[in-house]
Amino acid sequence: MTPPNPPAAPLRADCVGDSAGGLTFDVAARGNTGAALLVLRRRDTDGDETVGLPLAPAAEGVLRAALPSSVALPEGRWDAYAALSGGEPRRLVPGATDLRSLAARIPGGLLGHVAVRIPYATRQGNLTVRSWLRAPHAEAGELQPVPGGLTVRGRVYGIQPTPDAHAELRHGAGEGGVRRLDLVTERADFSFTVPYGGLAPGDWSLWLRPAGASGPVVRLARLLDDVADKYPVLTLPRARVLARSGHVEAGPYYTGDNDLSLSVVPLEP
Repeated sequence: MTPPNPPAAPLRADCVGDSAGGLTFDVAARGNTGAALLVLRRRDTDGDETVGLPLAPAAEGVLRAALPSSVALPEGRWDAYAALSGGEPRRLVPGATDLRSLAARIPGGLLGHVAVRIPYATRQGNLTVRSWLRAPHAEAGELQPVPGGLTVRGRVYGIQPTPDAHAELRHGAGEGGVRRLDLVTERADFSFTVPYGGLAPGDWSLWLRPAGASGPVVRLARLLDDVADKYPVLTLPRARVLARSGHVEAGPYYTGDNDLSLSVVPLEP
C-alpha cells in the first residue's frame, strides 16, 4: 500500500507596511517556475470578491507582491492566498511582520479619505488583512478620565471642521436617543467631554459632525496604528458615577471594527 503524500508545508509571507499605508508581501516560494499571484479574498460577502496582485521574484526563493495605498481595498477582512505555477490558491500564514511605519503614520487627508490595511494572524494561524476606508475620518486619540466623565481628543481627516462642528452620542442602534456635545476645535484637531451622569444604561456610539448638522456624520474610530483588533488588547479606564438611573459604571471601549463607543452598566443598589 502506497503511503499517502504528506501535506504540503504552509506558505509563509513576511509583511512590511510603509508610511503611505501600503503593504509589501514576501512569499517563501522556492522552486516556483511559473506565473504567481497573491490573492486577497474578502470575507462575509455574497459573491467571490477578490483582489489579485502579481508575485514577482525579489530574491532567491522569494516572491514579492505590493499592495500600494492607491489600490482600492473595500472595508472588511481579506484572507490572503498565493497561487503558484498556475495551481490552486493556497492559504498563507504570517511570517515576520514589520508595521512600525503604520504606528507613526500621519495621513495628509488630501484625497478626502483615509485607507488603512493591517495584516494579522487569525485564530487558526492564517494571514488576513483588515482594511478600513473612511471618507472623511475622525481619528480618536487620547482618552482622558475627568471627574464624572471622559474627555476625548482626536483629529479629523478629509474635511475641515466648521464653527458648527459638534459631537454626538447615540444610544443603542440610534432609536434610544441622541446627545449633542460641544466640540473644541483647532484646525483639524478636536476635543469634547462626555458627562457620564446624563447617560442611560446601555451602549453609546460616538460620532462627529465636523461641518454641523447639514454635513456628514462621521464615526469615531482608532485606526492609525498597527493593532488590527483593539477590543481584546486595550484596557480603557472606567468610572463609577451617580446617574439619573442610579449608580452606574461607565467607560469607553473599541468595537470589533475599532470604532469608539461607551458602555454604561447599572450597579446593584
